[in-house]
Amino acid sequence: MTFPTVSGSNLLREKLTLPRDFQGRFNLVFIPFEQWQQVEVDTWMALAKELEQQFESLLYYELPTIQSRNTIYKMFINEGMRAGIPNPKTRERTITLYLDKSDFRAALDMKDEEHIYVLVVDCQGNEFFRARGPYNYEGEAALRQVLFQLIPQAGE
Repeated sequence: MTFPTVSGSNLLREKLTLPRDFQGRFNLVFIPFEQWQQVEVDTWMALAKELEQQFESLLYYELPTIQSRNTIYKMFINEGMRAGIPNPKTRERTITLYLDKSDFRAALDMKDEEHIYVLVVDCQGNEFFRARGPYNYEGEAALRQVLFQLIPQAGE
């Protein structure tokens, strides 16, 4: 599966085109579709931070994915998220995507929006790992195995 080319802005108001503008050699990407799914993203955050320390070529991102709307709506949503996230690093790595969610999901073969998706992709959009839903031990084990294969020097 290949991550499609999409545009969005982070919470520092910087416009980005993904996957090209991902800054890691490999990128751990959390994709929530609904506001309540932030709870599911948060279940993965301790692991994401740990893995980013362990694997220097890995960065994590949150991509809130919202159905395309008018400019006023986008501004309201973005400013609300910005107000709730004071950390500059988190703001930089929270990139809101306003797009046709059905097309985006179809491009990534995501069957629904009931849970978040967790991906590892490179800057060309190549996908190396996928999980769905909140953190679980099986997902962590599979993710670690993939990362040790992609970035073996971290395990030595």
